[in-house]
Amino acid sequence: MSVVSAGPTFSDRVAEALYGEALALADQTHGYYDAAGREEREGLAPAQRVQFACEALKATTRLMHVIAWLAMRRAIARGEMAEGDPRSAERRLGDSAASDMAVLDRLPSSARQLILAGIDLYERVARIADGPDAPAAAASPARALMERLESAF
Repeated sequence: MSVVSAGPTFSDRVAEALYGEALALADQTHGYYDAAGREEREGLAPAQRVQFACEALKATTRLMHVIAWLAMRRAIARGEMAEGDPRSAERRLGDSAASDMAVLDRLPSSARQLILAGIDLYERVARIADGPDAPAAAASPARALMERLESAF
């Protein structure tokens, strides 16, 4: 009797597509910061250069978290790694430092577009990583604060 594989699951296909997208975006981001980003950074005021550098670190770290998590999911899907507890530290998607939108608005357009694309990708992967049973995010930070205050009193 032979066993017929049903092929990759929907989530495996999504993970593969996201992995390819993450690698492409990481390559684009690296290329930008290695060439055009250097030139654009030179035209900024000193304080903006520091903000540019901080946002560049956040952007690349965010992408590396996504790539690492997706690579782990690929290894699990291929049977190269055991599933393990998805809530354990080594199985979770790494945290991403928030970017200040006011700072992003002052950055060169190319940098801003790459950073926003990375944020969007991270948020999509985070929704998958959190799973279908995760509570929905609060509609706004103000609403989340109000909910915390209401529960405290």
